Amino acid sequence: MPFTPSLSGLKALAHPRRLQILERLTRHGPATSALLARGLDLNTGATSYHLRELARHGFVEETEGSGRGRERWWRAVSQDLRLPPRSRQDPGTRAVVDEMNRLAYASDLRLFEELGRAADEEQGAWRDAFPSSRGTIRLTPDELSELFEAYVALLNRYKRDEDATPPGARTVLTRFLAFPVPPERQNEDPPDPAADGRGDDRDDRDDRDDTTTEESRP
Repeated sequence: MPFTPSLSGLKALAHPRRLQILERLTRHGPATSALLARGLDLNTGATSYHLRELARHGFVEETEGSGRGRERWWRAVSQDLRLPPRSRQDPGTRAVVDEMNRLAYASDLRLFEELGRAADEEQGAWRDAFPSSRGTIRLTPDELSELFEAYVALLNRYKRDEDATPPGARTVLTRFLAFPVPPERQNEDPPDPAADGRGDDRDDRDDRDDTTTEESRP
């Protein structure tokens, strides 16, 4: 079920250290505050505080760990996290969402480059397991919403409990990003064909619509 955080939850998440903690729990699984602090070069006390704040807003939760002593183990909550639509954001919410997106996109780009450089160290099929696709299509807002929901539904088909996960499976990070191209401004004067020397003899190929190209890499 989709989960949309409150403004206080968004503020809690729009913090570079907390995004780092959530990213590490997502990539590497459950950990204690001490393990996270060591892996991220953070202070243990501050890490514990950030974990409690993330837990208070539903982004992480306590889980069973190694059972040693009174250690508290934490894991990222698997959920369909949705941000409030931009049309429903007040200025305060919009500022928080923009900052969170800025931090998240910067982290994603850094991580993609880091893992891409390390690809040569992979073995077997995982060495080529970096698919990507770039495309351009023409959609209505409703169709774009349908495309997004279909993507989420496809991801959910592959979500399963740990004991149902086949041998050799690994955590795979996925991202969906789509955005409309702004319409051309209608108040601009049309170009003068005579100004560029082509007159009316321009090649009809200039009028081709190439907006349905698709570029992908397996």
